[in-house]
Amino acid sequence: MAHVEKRGPGRWRARYRDPDGRERSKTFARRADADRFLALTEADKAQGSWIDPTAGRMPFGAYARGCQQAQVHRGTTADQVESNLRNHILPTFEARSLASVRPSDVQAWVKSRAEVLAPTTVEVVYRYLAAIFAAAVRDRLIARSPCVGIKLPRPAPAELRPSSTAEVLALADAVPARYRALVLLTAGTGLRQGEAFGVVLPEHRPRRGTAAGGPPGRAAGRQPARLRATEDRCQLRTIPLPGGVVAVLVEHLDDYPPCRVPRERAEAVFTTPAGELLRRNRFGDVWRSAVRRVGVRPDLTFHGLRHYASLLIRHGESVKVVQRRLGHKTAQETLDTYGHLWPDSDGQTREAVDSELFAARRGQA
Repeated sequence: MAHVEKRGPGRWRARYRDPDGRERSKTFARRADADRFLALTEADKAQGSWIDPTAGRMPFGAYARGCQQAQVHRGTTADQVESNLRNHILPTFEARSLASVRPSDVQAWVKSRAEVLAPTTVEVVYRYLAAIFAAAVRDRLIARSPCVGIKLPRPAPAELRPSSTAEVLALADAVPARYRALVLLTAGTGLRQGEAFGVVLPEHRPRRGTAAGGPPGRAAGRQPARLRATEDRCQLRTIPLPGGVVAVLVEHLDDYPPCRVPRERAEAVFTTPAGELLRRNRFGDVWRSAVRRVGVRPDLTFHGLRHYASLLIRHGESVKVVQRRLGHKTAQETLDTYGHLWPDSDGQTREAVDSELFAARRGQA
């Protein structure tokens, strides 16, 4: 039974049992404080929200590694989480207990990361940190997360600059011949990098000139190479294959026959010379070498080829069409990325108002 007992001058001990029946106590200088503590403790127990006051002593590093091992991440995501945890989070918080971290500590850490990382990268790393503390709250190790009210650096606004036709063609010629079709497929369809790497047969049949269905597969980080589904956000969609892309793929398959992927009932269209699935890190070396040889802007990544699909905008396609082709979740995402590329319609607006409203007004006069 919970009760308060006097333990000497200015010492009052609150005794109670936790939900597991273990006896616990806490000492206070005033009887009123001990009574208030017991009342709150009993209320938390009754509501099922009681938290062991010693649980928060667990070192952040030990808990973070446990969370990392328990998460179901695909290969490349797992690699990214491990790298950010090791390089940016653990050096600051590893030895700290979970309960000792305050919002001011997190804010100071964000400021220090902003001095060496781009704002978008800081946001990614911060999300990992916040996820760990959120898990600790769910596990009832701490009452609340310190990742509350944290201000993140804002990236400088910059308009996206799609690859030019000259850049795409030059890079297609600069990469090894077995990757030329990969460059043109990505630019011609707007596939994401992981999607393009994982294009397989028989889902894709360029000889018939049919549409390419998504999502295809991708290689999985440091795990044994195999095809996997793309990110969950990339929902099934149909991507028309332009005739030029079909011709390039047909030629590619004649020169580089598809490779049967172990443990999968599919054949990979794009592979390494050793017949293995493409991986981002290894292909990144190939891509950067091509960029240097061609002499295009050094910030042009392979993912940037996907933005060449903005040519749909130049040819008058609607926001919804571009959204579906690029696999965006919402039209707002499409507008946020490509809105500045749609042509200015001020002239059309003036003509529409003049031809409708004021023409009708003149007719009534």
